Amino acid sequence: MDRAHEVQGITIVGTVLRLTVDGRKYRIDLAKVSERLAKATPAQRRNFQLSPAGYGIHWSDIDEDLSIDGLIRLVHPPALAAAKT
Repeated sequence: MDRAHEVQGITIVGTVLRLTVDGRKYRIDLAKVSERLAKATPAQRRNFQLSPAGYGIHWSDIDEDLSIDGLIRLVHPPALAAAKT
């Protein structure tokens, strides 16, 4: 099975999701990605599963799924110049 990403770390500290993906570190405000995660308890936030292929994260307690690609795009959106060509 091909891996979409190599996810080395996922932690939530306070209201910040910290990811280490493909050797790069990302910090994402939970309120910007998921109202469910933002309102979840610390125990619910800690109960997640990473997909075996590294494409997403699932929180079963709150029925939330987020893609790694989508999270990365929040931090590093595609260049506007590329969209204009």
